Amino acid sequence: MQGALQAGGWGLLAGSALVMGALAGFLVPVPARIVASVMAFGSGVLVSAVSFDLIAEANERGGLTPTAIGAVTGAVLYAGANALLAWKGARHRKRSGGQQPSEEQRPGSGSAIALGALLDGVPESIVIGTSLLGGGAVSLVTVVAVFISNVPEGLSSASGMRRAGRGRGYVFGLWSGIALISALAAIMGYTVLGDAPDDVLAGITALAGGAILTMIADTMIPEAYEDTHLLTGLIMVVGFLAAFALSHA
Repeated sequence: MQGALQAGGWGLLAGSALVMGALAGFLVPVPARIVASVMAFGSGVLVSAVSFDLIAEANERGGLTPTAIGAVTGAVLYAGANALLAWKGARHRKRSGGQQPSEEQRPGSGSAIALGALLDGVPESIVIGTSLLGGGAVSLVTVVAVFISNVPEGLSSASGMRRAGRGRGYVFGLWSGIALISALAAIMGYTVLGDAPDDVLAGITALAGGAILTMIADTMIPEAYEDTHLLTGLIMVVGFLAAFALSHA
């Protein structure tokens, strides 16, 4: 019970960054270049966490085969679900400019954006929960990576939602709900997978890693490149090295 509560607390902490970012994006006119720069930094942090925390851990736990199968499966599932949601109007859910459609322009796009936010956040939270299995400490690098990447995600999306005419209740209700679901997903990762064999855990961890990596390429980097252009790669490397240094501290 204590472990499940601990997993939920860490998941809620990481998810709360979405609300913080949404507050800033909806209430404060943050320059697009700042949003894009933070998004690029968060992308680098997440790439580092996927590489040195998730995929490396999956390989150590279950070997290359379940790791590769899990990562490819996660990428395919995310890409398929993302394509469906994009068709429904959630293609630009992380964009801070005027790319997001309003409900009048695209009926149902609000629900698609909400589902897209779930799609982006749940794999990260499940991994936070599984990192506590076996009585070990939570993967601090994963929590920090998710937290840092969630701030610009909430900021950018809320900025775009405001421009699309969505109200304060919708925006903060959405991100508060996602933060709570992040906590539940972390608890699920800890409880449901607690007795799973090592190769299954490896596959699940790698699946989340593959989904997150695909999410970075499909949604975060395009937003970052929109305004930082040639600086995107440089800022990503800084984020990557920051997370790498934290994981080896």
